[in-house]
Amino acid sequence: MKLLVDENIPRQTVHALRELGHDVLDIRGTDKQGSSDRQLWQIAQEQKRLLITTDRDFAVRRTEPHFGMLIVCLRQPNVRRIHDRVMAGIEQCSETEWPGALVMVRDVARSVWRQSQERSD
Repeated sequence: MKLLVDENIPRQTVHALRELGHDVLDIRGTDKQGSSDRQLWQIAQEQKRLLITTDRDFAVRRTEPHFGMLIVCLRQPNVRRIHDRVMAGIEQCSETEWPGALVMVRDVARSVWRQSQERSD
């Protein structure tokens, strides 16, 4: 699967996703580092990538056409907890189910929105 990770996602998560066979674009260390949310969104859409972030502001875009969003929202985030939630969250949808889906993973619960219908689990 083609993924774009925001700078707030741990490097160990990037490595683990790549080990699973995903095509992961990590903008750290590139000329795109420090991109605004708008620019990051544009990259994800142009390259048809699922966006992985801890930035809740992207949730407002859930009704726009997109290739999937995984947002990690934790009360007390740290590298290990973010990593664990991303790795669990990526399994919430199959590759064909991600386009148009927003999965928001929290400390205990998760929510799933799809463009054609909104629901919570």
